[in-house]
Amino acid sequence: MAGRIARLAVDATGDRVLEIGAGTGTLTAALLREGADLTAFDLDPAMVEILRSRPDLGAADLQQADALAFDYAAWAGELDWRAAGNLPYNVGTPLLVKLASLPRPPERIVAMIQKDVADRLLAKPGTAQYGSLTVAIGLTMEARRALTVPPSAFYPRPAVVSTVVVLKRRDEPAAPVRDRPWFEQVVRGAFAYRRKTLANSLSLALDLPRERIAAAIVSLALKPDVRGEDLDLRSFAALADALSA
Repeated sequence: MAGRIARLAVDATGDRVLEIGAGTGTLTAALLREGADLTAFDLDPAMVEILRSRPDLGAADLQQADALAFDYAAWAGELDWRAAGNLPYNVGTPLLVKLASLPRPPERIVAMIQKDVADRLLAKPGTAQYGSLTVAIGLTMEARRALTVPPSAFYPRPAVVSTVVVLKRRDEPAAPVRDRPWFEQVVRGAFAYRRKTLANSLSLALDLPRERIAAAIVSLALKPDVRGEDLDLRSFAALADALSA
């Protein structure tokens, strides 16, 4: 499994890869075998010391760090890079959003995550899985499912099915967005109260007058009773811009 993930992450010797959550070093070793210029980190300092003691991992820059606090932009600089990892279930979603929202996201992310999170990444408007995660990631990244991994592939056996996804950075954002933080606020607000109409959900979540939101919705030729899950990414971008005016 680690070898397949490494081959998805590395195309040629010298590809710059950041492994998030090195753990026992299985993927670390596979990435090095594929020729990655590798930096790997893990939250557990004792585990990092064990990894540093292994001769087969000597070519990797091994660090102790928290995935959600790591300064990815400072580490990456102006150079292209890729991210890979078996992401912990409790941080996988916010971490993917953090990476996709960087000023210069990784050109590729290869990550093992829960299947239900992968389903949300790949969801289409109008489906139950479609939500703020789909839109936040889709603005800068194209997602595809590479592998589905059953619980029997692991020991100890987890209670969930896992999926390996590949996220590829878009050459340009999928839609023009004037104010990225505001766009993200609008998207989160649209799905904050899924049983309510878009106007009501946004009014509650953003503390804006409902009349102002309703006018913006009508100006975009959307139905007055439209719900957040009915909007595609470009419609969200246009709505955020209309509400920021």
